[in-house]
Amino acid sequence: MVDEPGSAHLAVLIDADNVSYARVPALLGEVATLGRATVRRMYADWTEDKNRGWKDAANEHSIQPIQQFAYTTGKNATDSAMIIDAMDLLYTGRFDGFCLVSSDSDFTKLASRLRESGVTVYGFGERKTPHAFVKACDRFFHMDVLSAPTDDPAPPDSEQRPTAGALRQDTKLLNLLRSAIQARSDADGWAHLAQVGAFIAKQEPDFDSRNWKYAKLVDLVTAIGLFEIERREGAVRVRTIKR
Repeated sequence: MVDEPGSAHLAVLIDADNVSYARVPALLGEVATLGRATVRRMYADWTEDKNRGWKDAANEHSIQPIQQFAYTTGKNATDSAMIIDAMDLLYTGRFDGFCLVSSDSDFTKLASRLRESGVTVYGFGERKTPHAFVKACDRFFHMDVLSAPTDDPAPPDSEQRPTAGALRQDTKLLNLLRSAIQARSDADGWAHLAQVGAFIAKQEPDFDSRNWKYAKLVDLVTAIGLFEIERREGAVRVRTIKR
């Protein structure tokens, strides 16, 4: 049982054949917002020259490298080792969630199986990640929007943000927001923004305001200009502006 937010025990399993070691600081920074990474493992054939860059990342972030020889040229042999480890860890009953770091569709069934056992599954991958794997996770994070933790984080590059007009043309985004607000609203049409975000994430696991270059959901909703925002006692409420 999780005692408080951020106290969940997580197993972080990284398909190093499928992810760049340069992503590790940002990855673990995001994982830290979800819980404690009590197990950190990375899988690859470490005898291959292409994987040498992972050595520093493993040492700096205390990630255990798991060796898996490539038995056949052109085939990823690490998948089976990572899947077997995930199931072994699941059966210990010590974990509240699993972080599967890969863009490989081969982990779709694993994600589904873990969820069936009642643990939370967080996926991390590139934009090329197959939709089936994304949907199999409770939450999915695109690696390119993650930022490494710093003492003085730089603000997002506003020049790269889509304009209000462009956001209003994003029919899928607007439909997700409107339907979530309606589902979570009170008699006056107000809905807590945190509940809105959680409702959308259940439908679209990779929903993240950072995909539109906004650090927070409230900033994205405000930028669209079609919703009314109210801040009260530390909470943010939102409702659709009636025209």
